[in-house]
Amino acid sequence: MTTRRLETRIHPDDRIDPGKTGPQVMRHVTVNVAESPIAWLAARGHLSGAQLAAGEKLRADYERAGLAGRVTMRWDAAAPAKTRGGAKAADASLARIDAHRRFHAALNAAGPGLADICWRVICAGEGIGCAEKGLGWPARSGKLVLGLALDRLARFYGTG
Repeated sequence: MTTRRLETRIHPDDRIDPGKTGPQVMRHVTVNVAESPIAWLAARGHLSGAQLAAGEKLRADYERAGLAGRVTMRWDAAAPAKTRGGAKAADASLARIDAHRRFHAALNAAGPGLADICWRVICAGEGIGCAEKGLGWPARSGKLVLGLALDRLARFYGTG
């Protein structure tokens, strides 16, 4: 039985007030590292540290941009004015727009043939075998193609 390792991660883009300097409240997110297919591959020596870091940055941009499908209805209302929290909402939406642009620029840098495996394995969390079947690829080709895609993402994000 494998142990599940949980980590709490904080990102500078998640600050409540980006214009404010000094300590402030940030969003804490608990991540199950054993849940990620690329973390599983890296733990077994199939991916380098730079490839893992690039994949995690792509997944962070995907999550921060809010590109995943919603399961339920969105209940939060837009802020009525800047005096009642409108500025914080605007800063949060700007961070989301920046993450959206970075995500699509990273997939463009990976290339049209490699963006599919990146999205399926890194963002959607599919296993390599499921991604190979979904893309109609031969068995045991996904790990090699994912490695090439992660090399391009590492060059884009500057982690390699």
